Amino acid sequence: MVTQTLGRRWSILALLTLLLMASCGASAVELWSDEEGRRGELAVAGKATFLASDAPSDPVLFPDDHSETTLARLRLGLEVTHSDWMDSELAYEQRARRRSGSTGVGAGSSFLPSQARAPFRLAQLDWEIAADDSSSYRHEIDRGLVALHPTWGDVTIGRQAIGLGRGVLFGAVDVFNPFSPLDVDREWRRGVDAFRAEYRLSATSSAECIAAFGETWEQSALLGRLRGYLGDIDGSLIVGKRARDSMVGSAFSAVVGGAEVHGEFAVFDTPEVQTDGTLWGGGHLATVTLIGSSYTFDVGNGLTLLGEYHYSDFGVEDAEDVLVRLQDRDFRRRFLRGDMQILGRQAVAGQLSYPFSDAVNGSFLVLTNPTDSSGVISPSLRWDLDANVTLIGSIFVPWGDEPSGGRFRSEYGATPTSLFLQAAVYY
Repeated sequence: MVTQTLGRRWSILALLTLLLMASCGASAVELWSDEEGRRGELAVAGKATFLASDAPSDPVLFPDDHSETTLARLRLGLEVTHSDWMDSELAYEQRARRRSGSTGVGAGSSFLPSQARAPFRLAQLDWEIAADDSSSYRHEIDRGLVALHPTWGDVTIGRQAIGLGRGVLFGAVDVFNPFSPLDVDREWRRGVDAFRAEYRLSATSSAECIAAFGETWEQSALLGRLRGYLGDIDGSLIVGKRARDSMVGSAFSAVVGGAEVHGEFAVFDTPEVQTDGTLWGGGHLATVTLIGSSYTFDVGNGLTLLGEYHYSDFGVEDAEDVLVRLQDRDFRRRFLRGDMQILGRQAVAGQLSYPFSDAVNGSFLVLTNPTDSSGVISPSLRWDLDANVTLIGSIFVPWGDEPSGGRFRSEYGATPTSLFLQAAVYY
């Protein structure tokens, strides 16, 4: 009975998404407006996603070699302008996921949105409508904020998305729900419950306070940030606490000889000892850093090359220790919270991007772990059929030592070969 009920509800959401995709309208629906500038707009987005994966031949980690996952996602966003100094936003989602075959340990988790509890929330506001062994149907309030714009700066209160870093694929100071480097759908970062106030010190600098609230003080964050820019250089300094960690970090970006250069550096004082040691030689001061650059060559419509190097003391030195470390409560908590975007300690990534036309964009990503010689290549194509409909296709092909006997032998050798397809419509 539960399976039949879930099947009917999943089908209803899938049907709503397909109906949305069959009709294209304006980029948003204006609900009301007046002569004083007050207005309300409703943005609707629907996504249908399909992921087919062939896992490595290890029946302990991957009971089924082949699996297929289908997702339907319907998002409603209400934006209200109350005056020239106050506006608000609310976003509500329904999402359904159906899986055939057992994906085993971590299959597809790098490509699809996380189903873990979102950190830095007073209450999840994420409810299960129905679920069984192979399907789930949930709904969630992902945004709920009021933004004030006094003459001296900006104040935002409520559930919001917060990004702090300069990195494209990796991050060191981006502590609030960062994306995975293999995450294809980066459109909506999960919201956190926060108070954010920015005071403009001058035309080129500002001071900011960010308080993100969890269910307890140990699950909350309190950060101060100074940032500013001078010519083609901008930077920031961040000090505070993330959950039980004390942290200090910095980020910068600059233009050097026609190339964009960016970097991040952070040190976290952790209550638990990092088992594999740290750059500082101790066990409590964990370093996370990245350095990257991008350059657009004058080739055709413009060929952009991006490269990034990432190091994290939170990762494991040897991939064979991954499953053992995931049994540790502190390590598992960090992994689910997004403190580590890679399971290893080092990663190097390169990405080529090229706009074939105004509507078609292609990219080619290479992601590697230089210490175990494993990696993933991923060609992708994005086609904007018009202003409202987008199609995305990606292929993920890993290399490296595959797992054996239920043990990882390399970081990316345990990644399934996968095909990702997504259709999205907005109005």
